[in-house]
Amino acid sequence: MSASTVVLCRRDFLAGLSLAGLGLAAGGLALGVPGGAAEAAPAKGKLPPATPRAAGAEPPVNVADGGLHPNVFVHLAPDGAVTIVCHRSEMGTGITSSLPVLIADELGASMARVTVVQADGDAAYGDQNTDGSRSVRTLYDSMRTVAATARTMLVAAAAERWSVPAGECSARAHAVTHAPSGRTLGFGELVTAAAKLPLPDPKAVTLRPVAELEHVGRALPSLDAADIVTGRSRFGADVRLPGMLTAVIARPPVVGGRVKRFDGTAAAKVPGVKRLFELPVPQGAPAFQPLGGIAVIADSTWSALRGRAALDVQWEAGPHGTYESGAYRAQLASSVSRPGRVVRNVGDADAALAAAPTKLSAEYHLPHLAHAPMEPPVAVAKIDGARCEVWAPTQNPQAARKQVALALGIPEGDVTIHVTKLGGGFGRKSKPDYVVEAALCAKAAGAPVRVQWTREDDLRNGYLHAVSHQLLRAGLDASGKVTAWHHRTAFPPIPSTFDVSKTSPSDGELGQGVTDLALAIPHVRAEACEAPAHVRIGWLRSVCNIFHGFAVGSFLDEIAHLRKLDPRENLLELMGPARIATPAELGVEKVPNYGLPLDLHPVDVGRMRHVVERVTELARWSARGSSPERGFGLAVHRSFNCCVGVVAAVTGKTGPLRLDEVWVVVDGGTVINPDRARAQMEGAVIFGASLAFHGNITARDGAIEQSTFRDYRLLRMPEAPRRIHVELVASQAPPGGIGEPGVPPVAPAIANAVFALRGTRVRELPIPMEPSPRGTGT
Repeated sequence: MSASTVVLCRRDFLAGLSLAGLGLAAGGLALGVPGGAAEAAPAKGKLPPATPRAAGAEPPVNVADGGLHPNVFVHLAPDGAVTIVCHRSEMGTGITSSLPVLIADELGASMARVTVVQADGDAAYGDQNTDGSRSVRTLYDSMRTVAATARTMLVAAAAERWSVPAGECSARAHAVTHAPSGRTLGFGELVTAAAKLPLPDPKAVTLRPVAELEHVGRALPSLDAADIVTGRSRFGADVRLPGMLTAVIARPPVVGGRVKRFDGTAAAKVPGVKRLFELPVPQGAPAFQPLGGIAVIADSTWSALRGRAALDVQWEAGPHGTYESGAYRAQLASSVSRPGRVVRNVGDADAALAAAPTKLSAEYHLPHLAHAPMEPPVAVAKIDGARCEVWAPTQNPQAARKQVALALGIPEGDVTIHVTKLGGGFGRKSKPDYVVEAALCAKAAGAPVRVQWTREDDLRNGYLHAVSHQLLRAGLDASGKVTAWHHRTAFPPIPSTFDVSKTSPSDGELGQGVTDLALAIPHVRAEACEAPAHVRIGWLRSVCNIFHGFAVGSFLDEIAHLRKLDPRENLLELMGPARIATPAELGVEKVPNYGLPLDLHPVDVGRMRHVVERVTELARWSARGSSPERGFGLAVHRSFNCCVGVVAAVTGKTGPLRLDEVWVVVDGGTVINPDRARAQMEGAVIFGASLAFHGNITARDGAIEQSTFRDYRLLRMPEAPRRIHVELVASQAPPGGIGEPGVPPVAPAIANAVFALRGTRVRELPIPMEPSPRGTGT
């Protein structure tokens, strides 16, 4: 019997197993064995208009195939096929299912006749940055208008053919029907005539009643689940181009550092290594620039890694070479010990604190955190004459396009960014430094190049969530009522990444749990304190809500214990009655409110109270004392125009801590895709618990000490809660964010549960899971 050797990549092996597991392969186990490396599929970008179009310009109505193309998002072909462009990036949130289904519902299209394509980076689509939990909450009405425009034109074409009023016609099930006569025309039969009509004014387009949106708020299938499970979906590292090389980069270990000298003799001798290339030294603020360093370009990832290991490099550390986590913590503690910039003021908190017979003070510290997406950054670039073409798992394709153009010195119009699937992002992949690296390496190599980051690169050379230190003080009168609240916060702000002179929190960052915090306390004061940055600070899932939510949620629980009140009742009392909290009540001129107006998404205390009441009801909060071996903790937080309440139960009174069970209630307004919303909350519990128990990035001599999931751990299966319960509040309010708001209340709920179980306060993350307590006893 003859034998042959088959080169089988891990992806295709797993794809074969998945096909078999899904019942898609007959006759037993089927393994997909490819004939060779997969070539890059044709770009699934926007549908090309008939004539050239400048970026941002409205496309013509008529396209080459005679179809209806009223905007860049929707195209109807003469055969009735509908193509919907998803201009946001898919990273597991289900956006390629949610937004297209919303468009199809508004249009009246049958999903069986709809094809969804991924948009390239182009200003014609408006904002494409897939972060800030903004895709649905900021696009809900505009995407419906996009579809309603096409529907209006189809209805108008049918009404004109039948010589009837358009108001007597409706579009459903991929057809337009005239109700009085029962006549029906399919979309395909109307496309040519509709394309000849003038575009209606978007302001005059009428949206359907929400009740007519067939799929919104109901169980939706994931349109790409089968492709993901069977390995057909292409992520960044799956892209293969003819003649493609792979590069890994030795980057300066300290931000702002540079190559002092290097000897590449040994690296150049590694089999497969084709070229060594020194990247430009970044100038000014880090922004989205690559960090510099030495790129090792080879014919395989393995050769490139071996070549990098053989490099002899000496680094010049630069101005941040003395950065050390312990000393910086003391610096932040000193910063909050002094008055800062007043950012919120109601009454006279200083006088009320001075007069209060009972006072409580606590400091909270959270370290740097890393994004650590399952898929590290990767990008493929190809230079063709004066043009550059890129394939990348990017959350922000337009920023990638702009930065590549700047780095290569070419017009943006000569750069094409194809967006692949993202294996996680959490904000990291909206920063396109790795995309620029690929373009620079491709130019240097004269061939297509894939730049691949390793897990070590990701943790040591990425953007970090800000380390923070906070001081909270409360004053109580003789009757035990809270009369004063004083909050100081210090953390290196995100704007420091773009302007090194920025050392104080921005208004947007303070609007994440400080200036938007509704409290029924007569005297409230908040101050922002100084904190210079020594690393690249970047937004991470839920951003400043992580540390503000932890400090506020924990301190409220400390107040309850001091007052000898049930934490639930204390929380509801300090939140006050159901109401809309105005800027005047909050003591600020303006609430940033995540970029949306307050009249659309108000600070609604009634909704906050409801999630507290409901989540404690689900968790049987009043009966928690019947389980002495389980500690229960409660926290609530509003972020991204969404309210989330969490109850966490922990075990391990004397042994190792374990997160046993979690209840989550979320009021996110109108929810398009309930299944994905629940999945986001479940994921937020795991994400938040990972930060609570393991999240800790530290620096010594300016360099990050952690390297892999060995020393920057995520929650592992034995540590995960045995049950996560999620309830979505039925609401007709406009959609809020979903991807991020579940994270902030998780850590304080766990910390409060630890206190309930052990009597030990946790004022610093991560929380040790071993018996020896860490924190301040109360």
